[in-house]
Amino acid sequence: MSGPRAAIANNPGRLVASRAVREGVGWFTAPPSAAGAQPMRQWLFTSARKGATIVAIALCLVHVALADEPSPRPEAPVAGIKPALQVLIDKSKVDLNEHHLELKASRDLAKVTLRVTGDSGAVLADVEREFSSYPAGKPLVVQWTPSSDEPVVRIEVFAYDMDGYYKGIVVTPWAVSIPHEEVNFRTDSAQIDDSERSKLEASYAKVTEALTKHTELRVTLFIAGHTDTVGDASYNLRLSRQRAQAIAKWFRQRGLKIPIGYEGFGEGGLLVKTADQVDEPRNRRADYILSVDEPVFASSGARPTWYRVP
Repeated sequence: MSGPRAAIANNPGRLVASRAVREGVGWFTAPPSAAGAQPMRQWLFTSARKGATIVAIALCLVHVALADEPSPRPEAPVAGIKPALQVLIDKSKVDLNEHHLELKASRDLAKVTLRVTGDSGAVLADVEREFSSYPAGKPLVVQWTPSSDEPVVRIEVFAYDMDGYYKGIVVTPWAVSIPHEEVNFRTDSAQIDDSERSKLEASYAKVTEALTKHTELRVTLFIAGHTDTVGDASYNLRLSRQRAQAIAKWFRQRGLKIPIGYEGFGEGGLLVKTADQVDEPRNRRADYILSVDEPVFASSGARPTWYRVP
């Protein structure tokens, strides 16, 4: 093992490390020689979705310690030492289906490495790209070819400047759609009938099972409500939100401890495309999504405002 991964494994005290629990990106920085620096603590996430399919990935790095800390302040310049190398990854351009991501750096780059790890722990791709000098601020697309179709759970990116300084980025777009039997509501109602509660009990069991497999992640359950095209669009939007809220509250009352969000999309997210005023049962549904990051719907790129259940 060589490079930053070896430095982490063999001498983590030589890293200058920081952690940002925001926008799905954990990060740390290290100069070629940083004796006496603080031990590393960091990490985080992001999600991807294509159509109705949630693509699951998650990731963390070696020697990670979770802590609910704010984003670090920029380090003050020190005579003879460069400011920390800044590397940004655009979450919206992390494409798990096409196998590429995009990054920008604050200084010219000499090399970028990327490692993709699957759900089983197997390394699905190892990429290394070297440059004579890749311009600072210019978007760099890094692609990988996975060795299998196994779901991705970790991506590690290291960017090196021309003087050997480097920065590691961890992206954690882990999300999974929970298969379930739909709750049937009475016309114009958001009340859950007793006859429908067994369906929610079965869904609760699947949610808790999925959570036990990824206890290291900070996951939220998102409930997205949808309707068909019968009736007024604005009314359907409100009704879908009320029904999503009813399901979200049921999970909380049932004992689910993780954060729960909900939102209604009315007829804006039809599973089966129809004309207006068409009674289509498959469009009257709710999505149950476990995710580290708030879901973004690939069809529109929309980032909805998710309401939270206390």
